Amino acid sequence: MKSTYLYSYLISFVVVFFLSGCDFKLKPFDEEESDTLSVIIQRYDRMESLFLTTGDFSALQQMSTEYPIETRTLIENVLELGTVDDPEINNRFLRFYQDSTLQTIISDAEAQYANMEDLNRQLSSAFHKLNQWLPTLQAPLIYAQICALNQSIVVGDESLGICLDKYLGEDYPLYKRFYQPEQRKSMKRSNIVPDVISCYLLSKYGHPNYQEKTQEELDLQLAKIHWVVNKVLGYRAFSSRYVTIIDRYMAEHPHVSIEKLLLDKDYAKYRNAH
Repeated sequence: MKSTYLYSYLISFVVVFFLSGCDFKLKPFDEEESDTLSVIIQRYDRMESLFLTTGDFSALQQMSTEYPIETRTLIENVLELGTVDDPEINNRFLRFYQDSTLQTIISDAEAQYANMEDLNRQLSSAFHKLNQWLPTLQAPLIYAQICALNQSIVVGDESLGICLDKYLGEDYPLYKRFYQPEQRKSMKRSNIVPDVISCYLLSKYGHPNYQEKTQEELDLQLAKIHWVVNKVLGYRAFSSRYVTIIDRYMAEHPHVSIEKLLLDKDYAKYRNAH
């Protein structure tokens, strides 16, 4: 288990990019409202939990058959247990989670997230708004999983995995062994939707060559994404000095579109909005 809090993009979160050809799922709420998106979190975590707590290999087979890319990403990129082609990988995967702390986390995560309808509604609303502002941006496949505290959100080509074990509440007893109070503040259910939207936008509008950018440029680009997330959600999920700068700039330039804001790499103009 890695105790480092891995939700940071250079400053605030790390996202695992596993580029692959995933399908995404978009469904209308009903036939008459085909312009309203329905985003449903896929319950990959239930298959995972069944295998990891009972050793039921039929559950693992279901994971590998229905979610082959997500399973490979979890085993190879998130947990770094080896390759899925290794003859011993299934037993290694199972043994890894036999730690008593991880077994407790699995049980608590499944109990807390037995029902996720509230998150489905919030994500559906958020992606519907994003689709209006950014028509070419399609909702990804979103699934829940248990990541042994290694990450919060795992981003693929057109998929996002929510690591439920990183959202058990800031007062969750086991967190106190691994995280500082400031870190635990964001490890709760209400942070899932803001984190999903920000990570997905970052995967689409972040700096591909971030090593070549200054820290201020990175801060401003992240702030633009956080500003958009705040606007999508209708409340200030993210706050920082740079988000305030973007807020001020957009108030002074109401005709600048969301897409233009996210694509704009002329950072000098934002300094004038300090």
